[in-house]
Amino acid sequence: GLGLEEVGSLEVGKKADIILINLSKPHLKPLHNIYASMVYSARASDVETVIVNGKILMENRKVKSLDESFVMEKAEKAAFNLLSR
Repeated sequence: GLGLEEVGSLEVGKKADIILINLSKPHLKPLHNIYASMVYSARASDVETVIVNGKILMENRKVKSLDESFVMEKAEKAAFNLLSR
């Protein structure tokens, strides 16, 4: 098959990618149509938790899958090197 039997619903043993969004932000109010709010008003910064294939990558806005300070330091150095050229 196409592997679609592993997706389509939240069940034990199935693959799932899920994001949890903070809907209490002022720019998402009033929340009359959740789909329209997600498409037109939600921002990346509204995402609180990210789960991919059952693994929590970010929880409560803290990235668990990498060393954030290390990445920020590398980005600063790369930006400095680019600007120094």
